Amino acid sequence: MSEGARSGRGDRGGRARSGPAGRTRPRAPGRTLRGAAAAALLAGGLTACGGDGGTPTLHWYINPDNGGQARLAEACTKAAGGRYRIVTSVLPNDATQQREQLIRRLAAEDDQLDIMSLDPVFVAEAANAGFLRPFDAAEAQRFTKGVFPAAVQSSTWKGRLYAAPFWANTQILWYRKSAARKAGVDPTAPGFTWDQMIDAAVRVNLTVGAQGDKYEGYMVWINALVASAGGRIISAAERGNDASIDIDSPAGREAARIIRKLARSKAASPSLSTDIEEQARSMLNGPRGGFMVNWGYIWRAENDDAEHGVIDKSIPGDLGWAPYPRVAADRPSRPPFGGIELGIGAFGKYKDTHAVDAVRCLTAPGNMKKYMLDSGNPAARPEVFDDPEVQREFPMATLIRDSINAAAPRPITPYYTDVSAAVQRRWHPPASVNPQTTPRRSAEFVRAVLRDEALL
Repeated sequence: MSEGARSGRGDRGGRARSGPAGRTRPRAPGRTLRGAAAAALLAGGLTACGGDGGTPTLHWYINPDNGGQARLAEACTKAAGGRYRIVTSVLPNDATQQREQLIRRLAAEDDQLDIMSLDPVFVAEAANAGFLRPFDAAEAQRFTKGVFPAAVQSSTWKGRLYAAPFWANTQILWYRKSAARKAGVDPTAPGFTWDQMIDAAVRVNLTVGAQGDKYEGYMVWINALVASAGGRIISAAERGNDASIDIDSPAGREAARIIRKLARSKAASPSLSTDIEEQARSMLNGPRGGFMVNWGYIWRAENDDAEHGVIDKSIPGDLGWAPYPRVAADRPSRPPFGGIELGIGAFGKYKDTHAVDAVRCLTAPGNMKKYMLDSGNPAARPEVFDDPEVQREFPMATLIRDSINAAAPRPITPYYTDVSAAVQRRWHPPASVNPQTTPRRSAEFVRAVLRDEALL
């Protein structure tokens, strides 16, 4: 799961653990995967279902949530008026396992995989392998008009839209108001930086929570720091093995400096090298809780836990929020981007008809609002955040909207799994990061991995 290890609160952006690369390069798209995948499908743990009678059945493979996607499927089935029905199958919690399950089916040209909820970082891989149906120009305009730019960018490969943005997400700075007063800082002040936050926490013995385990959440943090410093991890991804590896740069060294500074300070969690989203939240709720970068699910999680007696009832009232910290005071931060995009399988029976209509229904503004209120996962359209009902339910809705607008996607490449795993390998554990050597060593390793000169 990404963006939190709790059902219905997952990032699409954080909880993916590094797994086998599953590469498709440099061979013909998807061909090397399909033979083995056809047999692997039998052990994959997902089974296809047939329709009832003459009503076409669309199978939507969803990431785990609180049931919101299943309820949305029921609503769109009703709206279809008997033309088709949508049934859902839940994928594993872990985003890497989700990818593996879907790739098995797609590589086997499964015609029962109609719609799938995709982590943004996996869209380019599936599109490049020929596993997704691209949208034509008219469809693309409908699915992207009024949508966050980062969501559109993450759903596009080589100039074509391969997935429809469904929900978007980002990280913001969460903090205890009482802790900020004790430290004498205002996290909402313009230009608030990581250095200010770490120094303040050290000064009054508070903590700064982040995700430092060797998993996708750590890559999320690294990418956000590099982007906030004005750099990129890679660029020109369409060149495949010859993509430009840019992490060995002043921005990469600034990102490494901040990670090292936090990891080696008393403001860091003692278990930073194994912390994921929920460990960071637990630390924020502890006696030394001060600051934390984390996804938008935090608000619902804190209020739910307070209501059920898991945490003290006073904690939600002491919870503040602010923009993602800056690397430099004079440069706006580029917070992480996450979410879910809806792809249509390239081999489905209804890929050009009912599946397109169903995705249109699922991503309609009204249904995005319904899903945001139901699940707590932010909509992919900024207009939803201005709705009075959404504003009442999420008092930080405007901040989340503005943060998604400013967010930096992780590298958009069909080899993302390789790139992420290679970066994590050289940047972990956080306390070992060295600004003078880590960006260079990670750039060399990413290059070697992409050229099949090194193994993960």
